[in-house]
Amino acid sequence: MNTDRLSLYKDFEVINAIDPEIYARLDVKRGLRNTDGTGVIAGVTNISNVHGYVLNEAEKQPCEGRLTMRGYDINDLVAHVEAEDRFGFEELAYLLLAGRLPTVEQLASFRKLIDENRELPDGFCADIIMTKATPNVMNALTRAISVLYAFDKDAESNAPEHEIDTAISLISRLPRVMVLAYYAKRAVFFGDSMIMHRFIPGQSTSETILSMLRPDRKFTHEEAALLDIMLMLHAEHGGGNNSTFIVRALTSSDTDPYSAYAGGIGSLKGARHGGANLQVEQMQDDIKQQVANWSDEGQVADYLRKIVRREAFDRSGLIYGMGHAVYTLSDPRALLCKKHAIQLAKGTPFEDEFELLQTIERLAPGIIAEQKGDSKQICANIDMYSGLVYRMLGIPQDLLTPMFASSRIVGWAAHRFEEIISGRRIMRPAYKSNVTSPSTPRLPYVPLQERV
Repeated sequence: MNTDRLSLYKDFEVINAIDPEIYARLDVKRGLRNTDGTGVIAGVTNISNVHGYVLNEAEKQPCEGRLTMRGYDINDLVAHVEAEDRFGFEELAYLLLAGRLPTVEQLASFRKLIDENRELPDGFCADIIMTKATPNVMNALTRAISVLYAFDKDAESNAPEHEIDTAISLISRLPRVMVLAYYAKRAVFFGDSMIMHRFIPGQSTSETILSMLRPDRKFTHEEAALLDIMLMLHAEHGGGNNSTFIVRALTSSDTDPYSAYAGGIGSLKGARHGGANLQVEQMQDDIKQQVANWSDEGQVADYLRKIVRREAFDRSGLIYGMGHAVYTLSDPRALLCKKHAIQLAKGTPFEDEFELLQTIERLAPGIIAEQKGDSKQICANIDMYSGLVYRMLGIPQDLLTPMFASSRIVGWAAHRFEEIISGRRIMRPAYKSNVTSPSTPRLPYVPLQERV
């Protein structure tokens, strides 16, 4: 079809452009952000708190980052799991969903419940995952969740028991679907073998992922423990992040849980949200190819300047892995991730890559301030080091964001539950029309034959 004469195509940017001055004049909170970068308060939550600055007489002041879940500091949650040498993701999931830390008996029952829900419907893998494999595993997850709706005879039920059962089934199944969808992609698009390991009953979520992902099914306890910590770090991050807000917004419309969670995955896929971890990896690969000597800070700095000036990498001007909407001086998740990254990298070929990331983290704030004239305090976020950790664990790039989703489904479920009980009002922000005005309330209609 010849589309040359259709303004829909040739004038796409002109049709959809709005003068930035209008946003300023109307005091529009673009991105639901205030002018100082803080988020517009859209709700109240008991689930978690992301703390990265303080307001002193309405002025935003940087401070060390802190992340609490149901009032418990993420550092404490991780530290106790490590000290007791056990897996903590399931315990954190229970805390987020139930609002309190489980007893020994409650944790055992909850783990058993997750274990019992890992099975997929008959034929699901062959008919849904392998048929029409997608080049992006996140889209495969979205489709899988939408199709699982069809296997739920009570899919439209809004009873608390159904909401809890649905959440637990997705928390249990998503890691399996993720790995199977990855191998389906490799088989269809790259001619690799389709590996379809069964899950092993009794394994934790991190053990299940490694057992299904690795062709020989072998992994160490230390590897599974580190992956477990990564799942804990990604499980929840407040109600204001884009995907959680999307889940809450969809929930406010009284839609079914499958539709709400599928919407969360669609949001998380975006490069400005969960997909940023893939952008970090690709940016780092680009730097490694373009900078002759990674240990030469001058060479690294020169290339980072090119990135900020939109002369290199994806021309976005962004140094991925740096900066966060809330955190200013530090991201507690990034600090934990960095701590484990150096432990795993020490004495391996990955150590040089870790040093490169530290160099980027150290240089980026000054270069951004120098090139953009922006003195805003920024720090590394979790994406700076998470990709390296996953790579050292043998997790392919295709699974970086899906791994995020397999963990964040817990936080989404907790926020959906809270929205159902406490929200009770459909979210409907206002948009000001820029076409008509009081002086020109409507445009005169032009008959079809008279249009040019």
